[in-house]
Amino acid sequence: MYIITLKFSENKNLASEYMASHRDWIEEGFKEYNFLLVGSIKPSLGGVIITHNTTKDTLETFVQKDPFVIQNVVTAEILEVSPTRTADSLAFLAKS
Repeated sequence: MYIITLKFSENKNLASEYMASHRDWIEEGFKEYNFLLVGSIKPSLGGVIITHNTTKDTLETFVQKDPFVIQNVVTAEILEVSPTRTADSLAFLAKS
């Protein structure tokens, strides 16, 4: 499982210009890269994505295609997490 942080960077002011294409990128992430959750880091610091059942190399390549990353609206960090215990409803995460 991976947690991706997308923290606003020097071109934060361009976010609205690239928001539609960023949302398309997120949609592709849900369809093709097993995104489980996408949300905002409060207060207005950027975003976070939780995904699973993919490889880090594949994910790194996909993250570099995010229009926000390309335009330096955000900087991305990918954290690999190995769950050791989960709620029953999230047990599938410990198996991926």
